[in-house]
Amino acid sequence: MKPTQELLAEHDAVLIALQILEQVESALGAGNEQAPEHLGQILDFLKGFVDRCHHGKEEDVLFPELERRGVQRDGGPIGVMLMEHDLGRGHVRAMSDGLDRLRRGEAAVVTPIRGNARAYRDLLRAHIHKENNVLFPMADRLVPDEVAARLVEQFEAIERDRVGEGKHEAYHAMLHALKDLYGVA
Repeated sequence: MKPTQELLAEHDAVLIALQILEQVESALGAGNEQAPEHLGQILDFLKGFVDRCHHGKEEDVLFPELERRGVQRDGGPIGVMLMEHDLGRGHVRAMSDGLDRLRRGEAAVVTPIRGNARAYRDLLRAHIHKENNVLFPMADRLVPDEVAARLVEQFEAIERDRVGEGKHEAYHAMLHALKDLYGVA
């Protein structure tokens, strides 16, 4: 298995989460009482699965390997991906801070939460498109099979050590439940 196959499968889960985030954001704007709880669940997924696990695999394993194989960081595709990871973290932080304030009764924060949710969705959808169609095919060409197998092992260690046993499955169960609740295809 190539490491990019695992990352592509994770992108599928992230795209579902972004669809759910869109529905939760609308429900939040409509005053749905459950929306803050669901937003909290999605934010946990974005922090734990997307950032700590998925971005960790890219930033700590795949990107350094690509750099060793001549792919540029500064002024190149890796630098762009890293910059977008940081932008995404900023939107997630802003949504989290807003959710904390909303839970304390500050209803006016709904508008900035929704704006950050939209900006994050737009950013990540474009980001995933670039990785799926440019960076990952490049990685498949540059990384020999024996090195790819080692990268997959390192991915497994990241998932085990940073996310924890069973958490990956719990995230997928949560996505499935919210997907059904919000009618996401």
